[in-house]
Amino acid sequence: MTRKDRLAAGRRPDRGAVAAWCLYDWANSGFPTVVITFVFSAYVTKYVAESEALGTAQWGTAISLSALTVAMLSPLLGAIADNSGRRKPWLLAFTGLCVLMTFGLWTIKPTPASLLPALVLVAAGNAAFEFGQVFYNAMLPDVAPRHMLGRVSGWAWSCGYYGGLAALTVCLFVFALPEEAVFGLDKESFEQLRITGPFVALWFALFALPLFLVTPDRPASGLGFARAARQGVVTLIGTFRQLPRYRNIARFLLARMVYTDGLNTLFVFGGVYAANTFGMDFAEILTFGILLNITAGLGAFGFAWLDDWIGSKRTIVIAVAGLTLCAGVILMIESKLWFYVTGCTLGIFTGPTQAASRTLMARLAPRELLTEMFGLYAFSGKATAFLGPILVGWVTLWTGSQRLGMATILVFLVVGFILLLPVREPGAGRA
Repeated sequence: MTRKDRLAAGRRPDRGAVAAWCLYDWANSGFPTVVITFVFSAYVTKYVAESEALGTAQWGTAISLSALTVAMLSPLLGAIADNSGRRKPWLLAFTGLCVLMTFGLWTIKPTPASLLPALVLVAAGNAAFEFGQVFYNAMLPDVAPRHMLGRVSGWAWSCGYYGGLAALTVCLFVFALPEEAVFGLDKESFEQLRITGPFVALWFALFALPLFLVTPDRPASGLGFARAARQGVVTLIGTFRQLPRYRNIARFLLARMVYTDGLNTLFVFGGVYAANTFGMDFAEILTFGILLNITAGLGAFGFAWLDDWIGSKRTIVIAVAGLTLCAGVILMIESKLWFYVTGCTLGIFTGPTQAASRTLMARLAPRELLTEMFGLYAFSGKATAFLGPILVGWVTLWTGSQRLGMATILVFLVVGFILLLPVREPGAGRA
């Protein structure tokens, strides 16, 4: 360990900055939990689209196009940010765009005429959400000392799951379950479900605010946007040319590209699968989402210490193995009760997979290319993300069976697991 590493290891974290950074995960998790996974995905496929099977395919296609946009532009935006210095302005812009798109979901009525606007709003909001993650993730090494990267990353993911849990709880007990709709909402036009869009938007805006007020940012480089953009392009081209030099990082990004595709597809179609295969209504879907977030939050929180103890790579290996086993069981069971049990068990491994992946990238990336590398990290999470949803959607449409469509997820998890094994993590398990 070099002197610089020893100094970094001894650095005490700014507790306020860490808390504000973690709270952003609490803030933004309402979007993927309520909009992408559990409520709006099921609402659109069941009540807006012409049929559930066609709606599943159309929803999957929209999410895939959104993911492809993120994959293509994230490395470039990261390179530009590294040259301009500051990350907060980028994060603020994409946070605002996601909030705006999510608020607009109120306008989506239960008619096929609303399908295209729904898909546009969701795809644009999802792209803004993912772009924001590039700059948010790149702030981790500046917020946490190296020996605490795993814990801070895991705590943030845990906050995210419980933020999603809290948002879902409000949706369930304030909007979905009461016989008399609050605020005079009209249940015949599903306003009790549509209101979740503005609710999630306000939730995101409110709880994201402390990060922008408290968490420090890197100083501006003094370069104007045009010059930073030009240098960013040059830097990115140079990085791609030197990928053989970063062979270990490239191996990790390839593995993550594959297993994350499987994991993201689980999120995209979790609510749809629960609704259509197991006949779960919205109240049941929200209840399952609450239980899933409880176990996922516990997993992210508990595995955070394991990450710093045995290393990020080993933590990911354990988590992906657990995901694969649980997903395989879910595809075979018929009982709604066992779907609840196995799905919640699967949740234990989702948080560690994501949190430890972020930590491993922070440990592997060169400091001077951190945001760019997290742009490539976002690329690895989205470059093939169109494959998972499209395969699930179209295999479901061709076969008429969501079980067969969802079975394609197992391939991504297994291949990603195998590709991860040769990755070397420097200093694993020394903290």
